[in-house]
Amino acid sequence: MKHSSIFTLVVLASILWWSQNVGKLVEGRVHYHKKKGGSSPAYSPAPGSGDDDQPPTFSPPDPRSPAPVVQPDPYPYPSPAQGGPCIYDVTAFGAVGDGSNDDTAAFRDAWKAACTADSGGVVLVPSRGRFMITSTIFSGPCKSELVLQIDGIVMPPDGPDCWPKSDSKKQWLVFYRLDGMTLNGTGTIEGNGQKWWDLPCKPHRGPHGTTLSGPCDSPALIRFFMSNNVRVSGIRIQNSPQFHMKFDGCEGVHIEKLQINSPQYSPNTDGIHVENTKGVGIYNSMIANGDDCISIGPGSSDVDIQGVVCDHSHGISIGSLGVHNSQACVSNITVRGAMIKNSDNGVRIKTWQGGSGSVSDIFFEDIQMENTTYCIIIDQYYCLSKACRNETSAVYLSGVSYKNIKGTYNNLRSPPIHFACSDTVPCTNITMSEVELLPSQGVLVDNPFCWNAYGVQETLTIPPIDCLLDGMPQTIGEIVAGC
Repeated sequence: MKHSSIFTLVVLASILWWSQNVGKLVEGRVHYHKKKGGSSPAYSPAPGSGDDDQPPTFSPPDPRSPAPVVQPDPYPYPSPAQGGPCIYDVTAFGAVGDGSNDDTAAFRDAWKAACTADSGGVVLVPSRGRFMITSTIFSGPCKSELVLQIDGIVMPPDGPDCWPKSDSKKQWLVFYRLDGMTLNGTGTIEGNGQKWWDLPCKPHRGPHGTTLSGPCDSPALIRFFMSNNVRVSGIRIQNSPQFHMKFDGCEGVHIEKLQINSPQYSPNTDGIHVENTKGVGIYNSMIANGDDCISIGPGSSDVDIQGVVCDHSHGISIGSLGVHNSQACVSNITVRGAMIKNSDNGVRIKTWQGGSGSVSDIFFEDIQMENTTYCIIIDQYYCLSKACRNETSAVYLSGVSYKNIKGTYNNLRSPPIHFACSDTVPCTNITMSEVELLPSQGVLVDNPFCWNAYGVQETLTIPPIDCLLDGMPQTIGEIVAGC
């Protein structure tokens, strides 16, 4: 009996100590992020809880209950007490995530809190929600590197009728003047593009398949502008009203394991567009869309593309360049280890007449074509209508290499290789090696088209390409210096 009484006293003392101290033990691991200018925590306590200066109360555990199962941390980032970045969960700033409530203010507040923090942090969009936000510019510079982790679904208003009149219809999410930003996650950026694609001003969407005139602005889904050291990985982007992702005026861009998906009929939905940007790597990504899979615009250099799969797209394009008599400078572009299938075009360079500048040091290597209409294209007469005038100036193309490009094409009337260079500014230093392109059905379409194209065939090609001119032209024409 004596031993039983002592045991009972020990158990009661243990329970009393636990009820008085467990709140403090747990409280030490919680990190609240307060809204700037307010005194209450951005993370709301459970309804009915007391003052947040008091630790939460807990009932003592039942000794007969089994030991609790410790769940893994849903966030891959340690708490500040563990030396990791702070987590700025948008729901802690008021985001609802029901797909209809406007969560724009919560996203902006979470971004501002992370951007102004000395240690940076992670703006988290949790998996348990569909978050609708309107057109927003997430500006820098921030005090430290920052991560936007999207694990849920983020989307704009559903179509032009729901778009706020005060918002720009040319862009949705803009990341501006940032250095060292990462966009990642396991979630989806949903563009809600269908109602934009169906506007009667879009190609063949008017009455009886016509295209009506008038304003036809549609927002690019994501734009990085004047930002450096940007990393994008793991995210899924789909159904953009126009371009899915644009980089303009950036330096140091790394993209990997990105998924982009839109229907084949969706107009102007380029997957990734790069212009006025240097030092870009695009790796191991899958893009299925209704326009260029990847497009390289003017002012781009040192772009490396590897392991990309393009499906039902317009292929990988350099251009269009030189529109409205503008200067375009593009150099050192490598596309290697790509698969292009069920697409209108494979690898293409397209320029307008009347432009100036140059395209140089372009390498297309180890590319597989599957059921592609036009596999290899240089088009220096690019025009969207029949009203384009003949011009004497053009962007100068030099040093374009095609190596180990193999696969099938589905056009039984036109050859899969088409080099249409400017009348006055010939293409020079074109190299063909290990090119084998066969019809997916029917007979081989030989006689590739060449016009004013100078280059060399290092190995026999299929179809044979005997139309390249030897050596160099006597004159290059009017080439504007400055690239």
